[in-house]
Amino acid sequence: MNSKIRDENTDKLFEAILILTDVDECYKFFEDLCTISEIKALAQRLEVAKMLKNGITYTEIAEKTGASTATISRVNRCLNYGADGYRMIIERLEKEG
Repeated sequence: MNSKIRDENTDKLFEAILILTDVDECYKFFEDLCTISEIKALAQRLEVAKMLKNGITYTEIAEKTGASTATISRVNRCLNYGADGYRMIIERLEKEG
């Protein structure tokens, strides 16, 4: 966990996210909280992470997602050296599959 982002306000944000009960509630909350571009960027990063985990090349990921190589590289760095958040979520999504 990155202590640089942890504070009372961030804890409250994450607690709010945890009490959302379904996808429709997530849409309502995130549409108020973020811009459409921010939501799309988050969704794109998760898709990039899934593709990287499956061994897809940067070029193919860029073509399929529209992500820049800088974004792909950043996500890859998080997969390899980050807090394992992407891996945790991808594994859970695969189990729900």
